[in-house]
Amino acid sequence: MTITIYHDPKCATSRDVLALIRNSGEEPETIEYLKAPPSRETLVGLLRRMDIPVRDLLRQEVPSYEKFGLDDAKWADDALIDLMLRHPVLMNRPIVVSPLGVRLCRPSETVLNILPAPQESAFRKENGAPVIDDEGRRVDRTALD
Repeated sequence: MTITIYHDPKCATSRDVLALIRNSGEEPETIEYLKAPPSRETLVGLLRRMDIPVRDLLRQEVPSYEKFGLDDAKWADDALIDLMLRHPVLMNRPIVVSPLGVRLCRPSETVLNILPAPQESAFRKENGAPVIDDEGRRVDRTALD
């Protein structure tokens, strides 16, 4: 079984997703996309498989987003893809590819929907929020709020 994560080790959500993958017993192929951005063909394929608009993959909280005025509707999808390839910091993360699908895993629990194997043990996010209980079941966050 092959799982791939497009990962930013500086991002807590990305680290949590990587840890959840490992908690299912898998060691994914880890691509640090800021150092090794995907090819255009790969990025377009990921977007198609995620079935999301190009704009949904843009990170709005980075200076480049404002610098390029990316909130302007004038930007066509092809131009936005080109910008993400030239400035990968504009690409949201983490993206996970598994045999069960491809997802932008925000929030980190989203990855659980595409992991083939169950979680092996209890899991808490870096911020302490529970995700998996001691019996290996997903924690219902609405019950905690």
